Parts: sequence; C-alpha cells; structure tokens
Amino acid sequence: MAASKPSCLVIGAQFSGTFCARELRRKFHVTVVDAKEYFEYTPGILRAFVDPARHGSITFSLQDVLEHKMGVTFIWGEVQELDGDRKLAKIKRVACGSTTDLRFDYCIICTGCSYNPLKPMGESLWCPTVHEDAIAVSAWETHDERRLEGRRAHIVEEHRKLSDLNARSAAILIVGAGFIGVEWAAELKHFFPNLQITIIDFFPHCLGPLPASAVEYCSKYMKKQGIKEVYGKKYNPSSKAFWESIGLPNYVDETYICTGVRPCNHFMPKSTLSDHGPGGGGWILINKKLQVMNKPSEGGEVWAGGTVFAVGDCNLGSVGKSPKFDLPPVPKLCYTGEEQARHACLNVMSMAVFASENRIEYAPLLDTWWPWGAGMFDISLGPKDACYVVGANETRGSGWVAGTGIFAAIAKKTIETTRIDECKHGCFGMLLWHLVHHMPINLWGRGPWFVAPRPDNVV
Repeated sequence: MAASKPSCLVIGAQFSGTFCARELRRKFHVTVVDAKEYFEYTPGILRAFVDPARHGSITFSLQDVLEHKMGVTFIWGEVQELDGDRKLAKIKRVACGSTTDLRFDYCIICTGCSYNPLKPMGESLWCPTVHEDAIAVSAWETHDERRLEGRRAHIVEEHRKLSDLNARSAAILIVGAGFIGVEWAAELKHFFPNLQITIIDFFPHCLGPLPASAVEYCSKYMKKQGIKEVYGKKYNPSSKAFWESIGLPNYVDETYICTGVRPCNHFMPKSTLSDHGPGGGGWILINKKLQVMNKPSEGGEVWAGGTVFAVGDCNLGSVGKSPKFDLPPVPKLCYTGEEQARHACLNVMSMAVFASENRIEYAPLLDTWWPWGAGMFDISLGPKDACYVVGANETRGSGWVAGTGIFAAIAKKTIETTRIDECKHGCFGMLLWHLVHHMPINLWGRGPWFVAPRPDNVV
C-alpha cells in the first residue's frame, strides 16, 4: 500500500517548504531538499546580529524535524537543475559532494529569495550564502553558511565588528527605508547607541507603501533616537556630490543595503523565468493555480505538464499584466508563502487522485488569491517598541496601524515563537497556524467566502 503513494519533491525548507512537508507527508513520499542543514527564522535575523545569543532560539536542525518528527526524507544538498520533461532533479549533496538524480511525480518549489539586488548573487547579511555560485563570489567566503556553525561564526564576527564601530562612534549608512531598513536602524541604535546612523531612501519618506500613520510613528521614533533620515536620494556611492547631498562629505565607515530582493532560481530553465520584476527579473512565472509556466515568448503553456508548482518568495508574485492583473503583486512574506503552499498542496492532492484514475487532466484545481495576512507588517523598533500594520495591499498608503509600543512588540514576539514552533512540528504552533491557514470561512482577503477543505474527490 505504501509503495503506491506518489512522490513529491519539495525544494526549500523554510516556512512554505516545512508547511508542504507537513501537509503532504501522509499521502505522498515527500523528499525535502535544502542547501543548508538548518531552519532560520528570517524575520528575527536582524536581532541576532546585535544579540548573537538569540540565534539559537530562531534556528533548528532540519534533519531532526523533517526526518525524526515528520517522517519525510531530507536531503542536505543544492538542486542544480530541474528537468520538467523527465521529472528529474539533479542534486549535489553538501556533505559528500556527490550528485544525485531524483525522480518525482510532483514538485513544489519553495526556495525563497535573497535581499541585495546590488550584488550579483544577491548576497546580504539577512540570508545565508548557501549556493555554490554565490559562495564563489562571497564577501565572507571563510564562513560556510550551509552549516549552522558557519552561520553562527559569521554572526559573531559581524557582532564583533559592530562593537568595534560603536567604540569609535563610527558613521553608518543604511540604504533603504523599508521595514527592513527601519528595523535595522532601530536595532543598531538600541544595542550600539554610539553609532552615528543615517538612513536614506529614493522615496519621499520611510515605509514607502505603508499608511501615513505608520510612517509618522516610525519616523518620530527614529528622530527621537537620533537617527538621521534623508529621503528623495538615489544611492550613488561613486559620486562625491551624493555624499555631500546627504550630509556625509567624509563618507561612512560602513554601509548596509536594505533595499529590494533578488531571485534564487538558478536551477530553473530560462523559459520559466520572468524578464522583469524586482531585481531585474528571474522570478518563476506562475498561473493562478500556482503551476510553473513558460513565458509567453516560449509558448506560454504550463511547464512539466502542470505538475510543478512555485510558492512564496520564489515566484513573480503576480499573474497577468499591469494594470489589470489576474492576481495583483503579493508581498514576499512568510504568511503569503504558507498560504500559497496550502493552495499548491490542495492542487497536488487533487491531481494525484485523478492521476490514479488516469484522468489527471480533469483534476479540479484551486485558484490562489491575495490572502488577508499579506497586508500585515509588524515593524520592530528595538526590543520594547514596534508598529503593527494590518490591511495593507498593493495601493500605496493602504492599511492602518493596529497597535504600537510594547503591545506591538509582544505581538511580534508571539508570532515569532509560535511560527518557529509550527515549523519545528510543535503541537501548539501547529494547532494555532493550522487554524489560521485552514479556516473554512474567508472573512478577509480576496478569496472565496467559503473555502473547501480540499478539492472534490480528495480524501
């Protein structure tokens, strides 16, 4: 009976990847592949750089959770090529360096993205450098961040550098005043108060797309802490006029790039990758079923017979063309990734049932939608302050502030604790977030009022 179960390959083991493994493990032979041996809670990584002791609370061993708790297969390796015609993944294992060809019936890509569009491979502090091509040009090649000990050694080294900068009251420039840039400025000023911090952005104010009340609250906080804000300026480090225009004619001791994102889809054929989008393109194209698509110039049909899905940060995030999108651009957040993972899992289960009856082309598939949680942002302003925004969407200035101060800080800590517990296959976290992602009534967002627990005939 067990041998008759179809196989599903999940590429990536962060939020959406662990979600897929948990959803599919009873009905599929699930194999999860990730180029690093550990899970890392990305929204909490800024605090880890200023307080390295916290890193242990936001990481865990993937093998322990995936194999010992969930009962799925985990491969510590990098997917170097995905062949849709043969349904085969070429995987290079990290531990031994050998290459494995893994066949699959279905595949869900959950590889996320990186956070520095100014670097060739998008390398930044906020995301471990784990892919071979990125390691080859890494600014911190002495730390193998595919291993947990290498990641922690790098964090400790960066913390030591920050301590040295603080001791000499160094000048710091933060490029990008989105929620990552604002959080990083607040964290640095709280833990290293001697730093002279300037934050800049091309837009006329911080937190570009968020509501004016959130902008006002966070800007007021930064002014109170002595963080200098400069807006309406494009980053141009080679121009002396640029440095003079932001009040730093003598340059700075350290610059942190906190603007934009970059894809990590090097293993996908170019026919499936966008020519445009954040960071210059390279995002996986999808339809509303979350199936990978070929670009219009390559025929525009579903790729790999519709058996490969892309969820979360790795996909383009929208379907159709502006301004009349079939699916407007969805923010690259962990909540969005998990919600899309749920929709993809439902579609994989439906396809598997109909494939067993040789009727896969008739499988009813669910359309994804803009989830209500995609408009939630909890911006940390040090350990005891935050700004909690809900209801934001693709319209600039949308949403409203639901809470500030210690209340918002506690809310953010609660989300962090329960989300990590969920990903670790913990009972409380799984119960809470299962209810969130499996509510049969969709009160907010743009989905149907009543969400069927699974497509017809899926048991």
